Amino acid sequence: MLQVNRNPAPEIFKVPRTPEKSPVNPGPHGHGNSFSSGSPPVKSPVKRSGENLSASGSPRKKRKNGEQLPQPKNPVALLNELRQGLTYTLEAQTGPVHAPLFTISVEVDGQTYTGQGRSKKMARLAAAEAALRSFIQLKDGAILSPLKPTNNVDFTSDEHIENGTASDTDFDTEILTLIQRSLESISQSNCKPEWLMRYEKMMRRMSAVGSQKAIPEKGPVMLLYELFNDVKFECVSSDGHQHSRFKMIATANNTNFEGTGPSKKLAKNAAAKAALAALCNISYSPMQAQLPKSTIASINYSDKECPELAQTIADGIGKLVLQKFTEIMVGHEVYSRRKVLAGIVMTCGPDLAQAKVISVSTGTKCVNGEYISVSGSAVNDCHAEIVSRRCLVDYLYGQLMMHLTDETASDSIFVRPLKSGELYQLRENVQFHLYINTAPCGDARIFSPHEEDATLGIDKHPNRKARGQLRTKIESGEGTIPVKNSDGIQTWDGVLQGQRLLTMSCSDKIAKWNVLGVQGALLASIIQPIYLTSIVLGSLLHPAHMYRAVCGRIENSIQNLPPPYQLNRPKLALVTSSEMRNPIKAPNFSINWTFGNAEVEIINSITGKTIHNKISRITKQSFFARYAKLISQLPLIEKRHAIDCDYGEMKASVKEYQVAKQELFTAFKREDLGHWLKKPIEQNQFSLPQ
Repeated sequence: MLQVNRNPAPEIFKVPRTPEKSPVNPGPHGHGNSFSSGSPPVKSPVKRSGENLSASGSPRKKRKNGEQLPQPKNPVALLNELRQGLTYTLEAQTGPVHAPLFTISVEVDGQTYTGQGRSKKMARLAAAEAALRSFIQLKDGAILSPLKPTNNVDFTSDEHIENGTASDTDFDTEILTLIQRSLESISQSNCKPEWLMRYEKMMRRMSAVGSQKAIPEKGPVMLLYELFNDVKFECVSSDGHQHSRFKMIATANNTNFEGTGPSKKLAKNAAAKAALAALCNISYSPMQAQLPKSTIASINYSDKECPELAQTIADGIGKLVLQKFTEIMVGHEVYSRRKVLAGIVMTCGPDLAQAKVISVSTGTKCVNGEYISVSGSAVNDCHAEIVSRRCLVDYLYGQLMMHLTDETASDSIFVRPLKSGELYQLRENVQFHLYINTAPCGDARIFSPHEEDATLGIDKHPNRKARGQLRTKIESGEGTIPVKNSDGIQTWDGVLQGQRLLTMSCSDKIAKWNVLGVQGALLASIIQPIYLTSIVLGSLLHPAHMYRAVCGRIENSIQNLPPPYQLNRPKLALVTSSEMRNPIKAPNFSINWTFGNAEVEIINSITGKTIHNKISRITKQSFFARYAKLISQLPLIEKRHAIDCDYGEMKASVKEYQVAKQELFTAFKREDLGHWLKKPIEQNQFSLPQ
């Protein structure tokens, strides 16, 4: 049930009403503002939103002869002025998940009126307009705010991405104005806990009215100064990398908060955002304004929480990965040059004090076709997020190895099954979070606007009709192309004769992980699927595009997944100290580090082997050898003392995993998004060394 602006606000938020006027006589200057009692004019401190204001709050324009032009009024606001205590009820939700149609009703004077719209707000506006037209005739040429058509749209349309921005914010303006005026009336003292509680309560009321929180109208630095009187900023460093050259420390409420950026101004803003997020739960994340309300309503999160990861946790995860990268690159500064950085953080509860960085990696290139390996000794994809996932698999193998002896089994993150034939599973509260300093290549990035345009929520990309399409990377290059423009099946002979080797984009691979898990096919025969809890970006987070890329484009078509596989919907977030575009040329190397390793490993992205021409520790060959040892010794697992098949056949024997993978590929086909492109099958036809 949607309650609209009915709960009385705390005293600090109350706005005086305009006093009622008696019949008047024109004053000496032709104005009719004096009361019949002869007392001096009384001016209301705050005008009501419907008096002499348009829906956006701007003064009415006048014609040359002085006559006022009629301006639109918000139907909900106008109805609230005429009838108090109204309750709006969500009656139904129909249509596809990515473009739902809401039906909302409101009871006025014993009569029920309904309205429909692509978002709850639009449906509420339509219901209010229907109620108004039943008992009121608008005079003086006044008109109601026009409603957008309620036809369903698909995710290739611009309309549903724009929905929920400027045209949907009219009704929230009054509440934002109340908050702003209340902020201006705060006494010049430190922000008291009681005020924080009342401020958060008002923010929750605003969220209930508008279906989601809104980004504050004031900048983070100004708002921080208004909330606290002990705010100080200090630049403590100016010798960092290009994207984080300056480091600022904001001090508020006797606590320090850090922000970085390519300029002092941006670093100061980042520090202020971090302070507001930690002290007042105020977020400037694009998740607050850009994810369409219809999408939020359709997301069926199991914990019924917001699809956004808490800002303080997101900042903590990003900071941990960046700190670990700086730490492991000591002595390897020549290889610290990077364009894309990724890492995975493991948490065991809400407290980040116990969090561990599991992997750190860099890279933007794929192996050259002439170096593709028939023995599984080359790393095909050296994009940072893909390498980090392989490092996580390396870590999972190490944790399973701990169960080979009873002395170390209790220290593992895995719990043994109760009986033979069952799968190992993660301990309670163990979660994995992926950090990438930019949006993953492919569908999540190709349509994303630049950071400075992100708050507009508008996508006018000329190639918008290709949204959601599966895309591939090109060997030795950057960028992606739709699979529909590729040559189809890749053959070993074709690649060796010069045909470009194609690899599925990072966006597509992350979508795959959100169905099959990050553990891979081999480990799926030993452990239950492991899904990412969240994805934190350092830049280019466009919520609508990111959500669609990693899970949204198949959520309406995927079906019949065998247990325990499911469609995972990770939480999304953008760090406050976001990275700006790095124009450097992408290097031809990739670094990787996994928890427990003393040194980083540096891979030549072109050859897929280390810079010393050694086999990497995260290759298929390395994992297959460790898997063979596990399958022969791990307790409560069907033991195979000798693996008499090749790598590809071993993966194919994990039936539930293969069924789920085939259903994933079919889901993309149902949505007409293309066919998953596979590499030549010869690369998986290798056996364990004798």
